[in-house]
Amino acid sequence: MTAGITLTDTANGTTAEHELAALQREHGRPLFALLLRLSDGDRQRAEDLVQETLVRAWQHPEALRADDFDSVRPWLLTVARRLAIDARRARQARPPEVGDAVLENAPVCADHAERATAALDVREAVKTLTPEHREVLVLVYFQGASVAEAAAALGIPPGTVKSRAYYALRAMRRVLPGYAADLR
Repeated sequence: MTAGITLTDTANGTTAEHELAALQREHGRPLFALLLRLSDGDRQRAEDLVQETLVRAWQHPEALRADDFDSVRPWLLTVARRLAIDARRARQARPPEVGDAVLENAPVCADHAERATAALDVREAVKTLTPEHREVLVLVYFQGASVAEAAAALGIPPGTVKSRAYYALRAMRRVLPGYAADLR
């Protein structure tokens, strides 16, 4: 913008629209070039900062009075540089944004609440078994004993251990219908 042009709209005290357009035409390219460098080549961010710089010029027409200096470019470049610095600091102050692709490939962690609820349900179901079935089930499935080891520990034949384990699991399936619906 050159000397001799007034930038204020007398009705509302803001920069006139045609004057702002002239400011953009005359100083837009140098502003964009500076902001593109300060934005590490991010064109969209640089364009946004150019617009924000011009909004500041529109909001503060008193800073652009032509009789105070020959060119408004130094003021615009200073405002633009400060806006770029503020934008960089704001980006560094918050965690970086991640795209949807990163979230889609993220490993899914098991839900501990579901596992804890299932364990409570199984405990309650085990309490409903007869003591003989419970002993076999605890030895074979929860403590990992073999059929022969469970038979020796309980003093019963291995076939009885297998039979009690079968009937214990069958009773558990009836008590826990949502867990083993496909095993009936």
